[in-house]
Amino acid sequence: MKVYLVDHALGIFVFNEKGELLDSEVFRGDVEKLAEYAIMIERGEYPEEYHKILNRLEKKFPKSTVVVETESLASLVSSSGLDVEIKPRHVGAEVLRKNVIKYAIEHGLVSNEDEYYSLLHSLSLAITRKKIREAAEKRDLLAAQGIRAIDDLDRTINLFVARLREWYSLHFPELDDLVKEHEDYIKIVYELGLRNNITTKNLEKLGFSITKAERIVEAASKSMGADIAEFDMEPIRTLAGITLQLYKLRADIADYINVVMKEVAPNITALVGPLLGARLISLAGGLDELARMPASTIQVLGAEKALFRALRTGSKPPKHGVIFQYPDVHRAPRWQRGKIARALAGKLAIAARVDAYTGQYIGEQLKEALDKRIEEVKKLYAKPPIRKKGVKPTKPKKRGRKR
Repeated sequence: MKVYLVDHALGIFVFNEKGELLDSEVFRGDVEKLAEYAIMIERGEYPEEYHKILNRLEKKFPKSTVVVETESLASLVSSSGLDVEIKPRHVGAEVLRKNVIKYAIEHGLVSNEDEYYSLLHSLSLAITRKKIREAAEKRDLLAAQGIRAIDDLDRTINLFVARLREWYSLHFPELDDLVKEHEDYIKIVYELGLRNNITTKNLEKLGFSITKAERIVEAASKSMGADIAEFDMEPIRTLAGITLQLYKLRADIADYINVVMKEVAPNITALVGPLLGARLISLAGGLDELARMPASTIQVLGAEKALFRALRTGSKPPKHGVIFQYPDVHRAPRWQRGKIARALAGKLAIAARVDAYTGQYIGEQLKEALDKRIEEVKKLYAKPPIRKKGVKPTKPKKRGRKR
């Protein structure tokens, strides 16, 4: 004998071969509870009502075959000790879907057709709300937003620093060449201000060496810059103070990303560090999306314009995207970079999948294997490839419009 089991957002129903209802177990509760049931079933996590009806089927029809529509439901039925068969759109499914309003009314879930459609509408909205909330609660997206905030801060800081250097150079132009580090330059402007306040003692308090401090003090005493009043210095110092606060904010966000990345993507963090790892997640659109990408796509993430240009013009495609920031890639000779980037992308693909689907920590093994491969590349390709005599490098073909 065969029985046909079909599940719905409102419950589980069992039919015989003639399409007659044999048993049922409906979901009780408000719309939010029904939405939880629906999301659980979608994930393959079946509530207690499924186990109740399967236990009854085992007692009533011990030698029967249960026909279901999905593999996940078949796995649940099989684990209960019943024979199972998978057949989409079977008899029970067709009967239920044609008469679902009638069964909903008979089981006391709704009182009429209008109430059924109202319940279905509310249930759809509740499921959508829960899915959006779950997507927003993913901590990998928080890390992605953090790295985007750092990019915004870097652009703002660079803009302010350029303005400060140009503005303060009216008073002390020599300092621009003496202090290349932006943050150190801004500290001098904010803490000391006018050239008269720039002394060896004050500079040592800011962390400069004696030799460097003496050179700055000497340049300040012989400066060709204009003498300005404290009134003129005030807005410059205010801008410098705001820029220093932005530097502190950037450092705080970087620390935050470090904590979040160790939690949500420990293997990626072990390979490339928290900031580059968060940047990859940001470019991919999330950890799950990164985990689904092949290594070849991860290798060129961030170089999409160059890749599409190569496809359009026939020129050489890029060998690496944002992973160029990885020290072993950008420090390597040009003929080694592509091979190292390929090896790194392969390990990142493994790390992303482990982080997304298992949570197991294998970061140290991946890092060790990557370092071993990088050493092999450096030994095997220590010298640049020799170009064959008489062979000119091919130029990309120009693809003009046909007239």
